[in-house]
Amino acid sequence: MRGGLRVWTAASVALVLLSGCTTDPADRAPAPAPTEAPMPLGVVDPAVPPSALPPEPPCDPRASLRPEGALPAPGRMLAGSTMDKILARGRLIAGVDQNNYLFGFRDPFTGRLEGFDIDLVREVARAIFGDPERVQYVVVTQEQRLTAVNGQVDLVANSMTITCARRELVEFSTNYLDSGQRVLVPETSTVTGIQDLGGKRVCAAASTTSIQAIIDAPSKPVAVSAVDWTDCLVLLQQGNVDAISTTDNVLAGLAAQDPTTKIVGPRFSDEPHGLAFARGATDFVRFVNGVFDRLRASGGWMRVYDRWLKATLGPVAAPPPARYRG
Repeated sequence: MRGGLRVWTAASVALVLLSGCTTDPADRAPAPAPTEAPMPLGVVDPAVPPSALPPEPPCDPRASLRPEGALPAPGRMLAGSTMDKILARGRLIAGVDQNNYLFGFRDPFTGRLEGFDIDLVREVARAIFGDPERVQYVVVTQEQRLTAVNGQVDLVANSMTITCARRELVEFSTNYLDSGQRVLVPETSTVTGIQDLGGKRVCAAASTTSIQAIIDAPSKPVAVSAVDWTDCLVLLQQGNVDAISTTDNVLAGLAAQDPTTKIVGPRFSDEPHGLAFARGATDFVRFVNGVFDRLRASGGWMRVYDRWLKATLGPVAAPPPARYRG
């Protein structure tokens, strides 16, 4: 059948070519007019400042809850604890991204979720069950990250910046990645940083600290919000925005997807990253911080970093140190 199909196709092509040679050009249908590429859904231009966060209170955003003693053996969680309830359920439920390349994305060849954040979630599952695959992933948007822990998921691992305002709504783990906001532009752009983008459209995902930072930039760029980071990349490729600005770890994933872009300028914000939990799940926060302490000490954190980020963000000497407040 395949051989017959090839012969039929070749004959059809020859017939079309022959017909094209004998048709009067005046009889040909006019070429369709070019159409404008559709915009991604949910784009707001100009963006409005995030409204879900209360005013920023004073705090040390990197300070989390101290682990309580040694970690229990997998499968032997303290009776009545949050971890014991997760163990009895048989799976950890994690809110993650599936469009943040290098952090939380779906591998097109295997269909599995992969990335830096996903590997951290698997380590938490390993500590509870002894099996890193005992995870149910729930995809959450940037806008849902602060509410999903209130009954929908056990934790959120979605490249989230720890802020004092967000600490009023959720609890955070210790800082697992130091980052900062930079700018992504086409490789032909002469922009060297946020200071060159006055009056220019700059995209970030809605309900992120990045949107507010663009709005607050002294150069006065025009902030444009999209539902997801990949939507920002589409807008940049279409020429509907001049740049994307967010943490350099997210930009690294976008740049890896489109080699005709480049990251420019120094960091103009300080953005520690943490896993988010419900405010009442303090025992689970302490447990996960113990898992992270063990990863730092064993070299596990460095292996995860080197696997996902070393090629794009460069090598680092050590993981971010843990800081505790009680």
